[in-house]
Amino acid sequence: MSDTVTVTERAAQRIAKILDTEPPGSMLRISVEGGGCSGFQYKFDFTTDRNDDDLVIEKAGATVLVDEISLPYMAGTELDWVDDLIGSAFKLQNPNATANCGCGTSFSV
Repeated sequence: MSDTVTVTERAAQRIAKILDTEPPGSMLRISVEGGGCSGFQYKFDFTTDRNDDDLVIEKAGATVLVDEISLPYMAGTELDWVDDLIGSAFKLQNPNATANCGCGTSFSV
């Protein structure tokens, strides 16, 4: 299992499109917080601040940040953009999650 986080081309293109509507220099920060139905939940924020210890993923004009505290919970995770019958959304495939909730934004390890 990889100790990093990856972003698919589809997700990077969608993030870049969203970032075009944000202030110049904006990046997407993904973090893990306590809470949600399964114990942990993902948080998505836009920021112009990059920390020295952030994992920085740059792809297709998008910059994604993961802080060092969240990284162990997200190691090996792939961020994708899915467009299916029930709608369009970012989807995180996290190999560390032992359970996920129905909404897909909460998990346990």
